[in-house]
Parts: sequence; C-alpha cells; structure tokens
Amino acid sequence: MIGIYLSGTGNTKYCLNKLTRALDENSAVYALSLKEEENIVNEIKNNDTIFLAYPTQFSNCPYYIRDFIKRHKDIWKDKKVFCMATMGLFAGDATGCAARLLKKCKAKIIGGVQLKMPDAVCDSKLLKKSVEENRKIILEADKRIKEIANIIKEKNIYPKEGLGFLAHLAGLFGQRLWFYSKTKGYSKKLKINSNCIGCGMCANGCPMNNLKLVEGKMVIFGKCTMCYRCITNCPKKAITLIGKEVIEQCKIENYLPNNE
Repeated sequence: MIGIYLSGTGNTKYCLNKLTRALDENSAVYALSLKEEENIVNEIKNNDTIFLAYPTQFSNCPYYIRDFIKRHKDIWKDKKVFCMATMGLFAGDATGCAARLLKKCKAKIIGGVQLKMPDAVCDSKLLKKSVEENRKIILEADKRIKEIANIIKEKNIYPKEGLGFLAHLAGLFGQRLWFYSKTKGYSKKLKINSNCIGCGMCANGCPMNNLKLVEGKMVIFGKCTMCYRCITNCPKKAITLIGKEVIEQCKIENYLPNNE
C-alpha cells in the first residue's frame, strides 16, 4: 500500500499520512509533481493498493490529477484504489470524479472519503475562520480518520463517500456545472505583483513547473493546477489566483493542535 497526494497548504498530505499510517505504520506517501512522475509511476506499478488524495476544487478533483490518470492509463489495471478528497465546505462527488476515470482505466475502486479541513484558498475571505475554529475542524478530521482506519482494519469495510449516484448529482448540479470553466484545464490566471523579490521559493515548490525565475523576475507559464502552494509560501504575499490580495496564508502548521 502506498499513498499519492497533491497538496498545496498541507491539508491533504496531513489527512493521507494520518490514514495510511493508521493502517500500516510502514506505509510510504509520495507528493505528486511533474518532477517526480517517473518515480511515482514506478511506485504505482510495484504496489497493489493505492491511496490517492487531493483537494476538492468546485466539486471536482484538480485537473492535474485527471491529467495524470489519463496520461498513465495503462498503470491502473487491476490496482485497488482508495480516493480521498479534502474540502473547505462542500465536496459533492469529488472522490467520484477521479474514481470514474480510474474505472475506465480498469482500476478497482475500493472506497472513498471526503474530509472537511481548514480553508485553503488564501486570496478569498469566504471561508476564513479563527485558529481555534480551524483546530476544531482538524480534531474532528482526526477523529473521523481514526474511526475509518479502525473499521477498515477490523471489518475490512471501506467508506464509499462521493462515489454514488446521488453524490454525483449533488456535485454536478451543486457546483461543477456552474464552475466547470475553472477546472476544465490548467489555469492561466495566476498573478504576481510588484512585491515579488525574486527569491524563487514559489518556483521551487510548484508541482507543475509553472513558474521560473528569469533574470530576477518570475515568469508564469500558464499551467497552474490551483493547488495554492506558491501563494501559501510566498514570503511577500506577492501571488494571487482567484482574488486580488492574500487574505491569509493557509498553512496547516498554523492550526495544528499541540504542534503535531
């Protein structure tokens, strides 16, 4: 069993680590990025059970996840895949979006879970909460993950959240149809303002190689998967995507109870 994840602010990585280690303390998890794709493809080939985790975007999974599945369609045959989606408020069938693609690649979907976590959209005021409120959200997610792990280990029963027909309708009509243009491909809307000091931190962390420092200035290549990693980590809050200014850099480390 291995875990594969896309995570910008740390929410998804945190949840995947919690679940996979509760099931097998020796399990390994890998961050999905273009730089590491060859290694990750080999890991998938060499393992029977894959836990695939990603943030929810408008009741969809990130375009890079869908792109990765399709480009490597031959590696999924007969693999047992568990889909995990993290969300700020509403997920619909975010797990189902990846699961349906994986089924077309002959994968066996063993389950799915959709976990509420602190808001990860740094340049919007919509879902912002206090540190204490976010800590409560994480504690509730911890509790759910522990319960799920116990049921899987004791009864070999996996949750099926987001995988059914009703969830499909909820995701489709709740958000995905109205916001499909935002998730139909890679975004070209990333913006860098004059606060940029050319430190290169955003380029080094981008899973898509979407940013490059050229003669001291950051250049954007229009292949953003909206993970918010660059916005979260920019020391000058110089990068935005949806909004015009960074409201809060939503790092999970800011909210973890007891400095986990």
